[in-house]
Amino acid sequence: MQEKITFTLNGKQVSVEMEESKILLWVLRTHFDLTGTKYGCGKGYCGACTVLIDDTATRSCATTIGEVAGKSVVTIEGLADGDKLHPVQQAFVDHDALQCGYCTSGMIMNAVGLLNGMPNPTREDIILGMEDNLCRCGAHNRILDAIEDAASAMKNSGS
Repeated sequence: MQEKITFTLNGKQVSVEMEESKILLWVLRTHFDLTGTKYGCGKGYCGACTVLIDDTATRSCATTIGEVAGKSVVTIEGLADGDKLHPVQQAFVDHDALQCGYCTSGMIMNAVGLLNGMPNPTREDIILGMEDNLCRCGAHNRILDAIEDAASAMKNSGS
């Protein structure tokens, strides 16, 4: 049965009429044409589909559209402030913290969620916070370095 579901998406209030059981990942990609959020495993294990829901990193492939009613959802497309990249995005660029790029949006969104909840992480905190986001290319050390720098930049800018 179709329901009207209203939530905030990348800073704008939106409404959709659909079954509450539709998977958020597919709603973002097909209904809103936000294809930066990637399909990886479809089971919530790899992290390629990570978005922020109320500032918390969440696997969109394991979340229904009904679960985001009344909440705020941010995708990789909504992270930057106009042309100014979010500090995590900028750190990923500065550290060349990617290779093929498929996991990158999920890595960035997970890192933002981590730093939202832990603004002064140790390297070990970052390793533990990021261990469930998979990268097959082996850019992990550059990703960790980028997150450390982003944490400092966010602390210094008040982000």
